[in-house]
Amino acid sequence: MAKLNFGGVEETVVIRDEFPLEKAREVLKDETIAVIGYGVQGPGQSMNLRDNGFNVIVGQREGRTFDKAVTDGWVPGETLFSIEEACQRASIIMCLLSDAAVMSVWPVIKQYLTPGKALYFSHGFAITWSDRTGVVPPADVDVIMVAPKGSGTSLRTMFLEGRGVNSSYAIYQDYTGHAYERTIALGIGIGSGYLFETTFQREATSDLTGERGSLMGAIQGLFLAQYEVLRENGHTPSEAFNETVEELTQSLMPLFAKNGMDWMYANCSTTAQRGALDWMGPFHDAIKPVVQQLYDSVKCGNEAQISIDSNSKPDYREKLEEELRAMRESEMWRTAETVRRLRPENN
Repeated sequence: MAKLNFGGVEETVVIRDEFPLEKAREVLKDETIAVIGYGVQGPGQSMNLRDNGFNVIVGQREGRTFDKAVTDGWVPGETLFSIEEACQRASIIMCLLSDAAVMSVWPVIKQYLTPGKALYFSHGFAITWSDRTGVVPPADVDVIMVAPKGSGTSLRTMFLEGRGVNSSYAIYQDYTGHAYERTIALGIGIGSGYLFETTFQREATSDLTGERGSLMGAIQGLFLAQYEVLRENGHTPSEAFNETVEELTQSLMPLFAKNGMDWMYANCSTTAQRGALDWMGPFHDAIKPVVQQLYDSVKCGNEAQISIDSNSKPDYREKLEEELRAMRESEMWRTAETVRRLRPENN
């Protein structure tokens, strides 16, 4: 493991140079890996493992996602099975179902967790809030996690480009004495960039905070607030969208993703620099109490319970689609459709 400096704090991480793919294959050469669930993370992780030469199968109920797995090259009866048969065949069960689905399928998975097997997650939700989810693994299996810091789609896309999504990893239960090797080998096998250590509780808490905060919830709220203010003060939809979203995603994000926020500031006009430095303080002071409120709601389990209650309702998908449609059909994101079509690469 390598010790690296992160903002003045030293952390131990695992990089591919010290745990290469060949070593990962050797660790897992006698293992059968079953990916259970073929929704968000399942396709990317399973196909990356397959392309990297691991013995991997998929367990999925028949239906739309089962058909998608067939389209992706999984063969019914050979590498694609029912959840029950895949769990029975596997020595490592990768539980990549949605949090709500984990709860409903858990009784099926649990009966196949015989001594020495490994139960793998890519999210700490089910274990962290086991009092709410009912997911309590037996004591005689390894319970491990590799959590890519990106969507399954990004994991697959970056893998095909020869890159990797960074991942956190955690060991909740080490029954065999080999949980660490299994975990890191799987992390390398799915195409992780580097791997940093966490716990199931820390991963679940930070993940829910991030999704509701800067990654999704807060950024949509910020976009919408600025877009509305510009529109209410006479700016056209095109101008409001370009100044709110397009310039950020197409021009500025690549700059600070490459070399940091200070480098991006240095490559903007002096007027932009002065205004950004002056206004970042008020934005920070206004937003931090909201983030703290969010974090407290996540940590106490309130957000988990809201998710469980909402996702367990029979009309969940219909209501979700209504909310997403309202966002999709809002003026800001309808403007986005036109702006995207006008990008040079689309003309």
